[in-house]
Amino acid sequence: MTALRVGVLGGSFNPAHAGHLHISLEALRRLRLHEVWWLVSPQNPLKSQEGMAPFTERVAAAKVLVQGHRHIRISEFEAEHGLYYTCDTVRALKQRYPHIQFVWLMGADNLKGFHRWQHWRSIFNTMPMAIFDRAPFSHTALHSRAALSLARWRVKAQDAASLPKRSKGWVYLLLRRHPASSTAIRAERNGADK
Repeated sequence: MTALRVGVLGGSFNPAHAGHLHISLEALRRLRLHEVWWLVSPQNPLKSQEGMAPFTERVAAAKVLVQGHRHIRISEFEAEHGLYYTCDTVRALKQRYPHIQFVWLMGADNLKGFHRWQHWRSIFNTMPMAIFDRAPFSHTALHSRAALSLARWRVKAQDAASLPKRSKGWVYLLLRRHPASSTAIRAERNGADK
């Protein structure tokens, strides 16, 4: 029996947008995943609560966005288990679902600051990672402290589909960039409210 291969895209989803969907569809295809789970975070420890929509509102909006995409699931795993840091989340996912082959998904902007995440090395050692190119972060992400420190475990893009079977490793995937940004969407909404 083939193990279920699942990509995990964590974030505030404040709001969820077409860029998240774009990355998820690319991950399904290029990593040969069965599903992508969006883990909506109750509160990102590196982000301010100011301007953060209520958790239930963010979950509901994400569910509306992925309607019709049966391989993308919205998860409240962190809220349900009282989890705050990604290091605890990835460990809990692996314990709760030991037969699933997980891959952590994130944009290049997150790789740039990955060394600031709580116990970032333990995240890397718990779950392989796929990093998606995102302007204007390509150069700074690939020359970041985390990228340089983990360079020997980098997998070639053409071997990305092997990532779910690995205990650790990471791949940097170039793709057609999507212009959507949660920050820009919030700024546009705030401007319209004035």
